[in-house]
Amino acid sequence: MPLLYHRPMSNARLEQFKQMAAEFPDAPMAHFSLGKAYLELKQYAEAAQALETAVRLDPQYAAAMVSLGDAYIGAGESGKAREVLTRARDTALAQSHASLAEEIDERLSGLD
Repeated sequence: MPLLYHRPMSNARLEQFKQMAAEFPDAPMAHFSLGKAYLELKQYAEAAQALETAVRLDPQYAAAMVSLGDAYIGAGESGKAREVLTRARDTALAQSHASLAEEIDERLSGLD
């Protein structure tokens, strides 16, 4: 039995995230949350758009960069994924997040 219950993304939850991003257009976390919701739905182009906004608003947001890399991977854009994941790795190391950098290295090693 799983320890955590994971609710699948519903249309209502997605709409909440869209509304949050619209209400708080300058909040990186709002766009990050929306991007993660789209990732869960495998809507990679929409995920990339929201996550690009999060990273533009906060260029040091390593988690958003990692998720953006995942969106690019899902969309088949390995070159863009490699670029953003490399930047995410450098950011994670600069912020002393060695475990995140290792996680990013695993993603990078899986790219063609």
